[in-house]
Amino acid sequence: MEFLLHYMGAGIGLGLAVIGAGLGIGRLAAGMAEGIARQPSAVAQITGAVNLPLFLLEGVAILAEVFCLLIVLLR
Repeated sequence: MEFLLHYMGAGIGLGLAVIGAGLGIGRLAAGMAEGIARQPSAVAQITGAVNLPLFLLEGVAILAEVFCLLIVLLR
């Protein structure tokens, strides 16, 4: 029974991390699309400013997946 709780906790943690990353990436992409629609001449600046937070947010989601897999596999 104890091992089942570890799997459930890892699954819930992974789900929350993926949901949070998806919401964050969606908000950043929506803001970028709105900014480009308002000022099409600033596409390069807007894209450059949004890329770094997108990569960092995606990296956090990947790390959460790795940690959850480590919990499951090393248990």
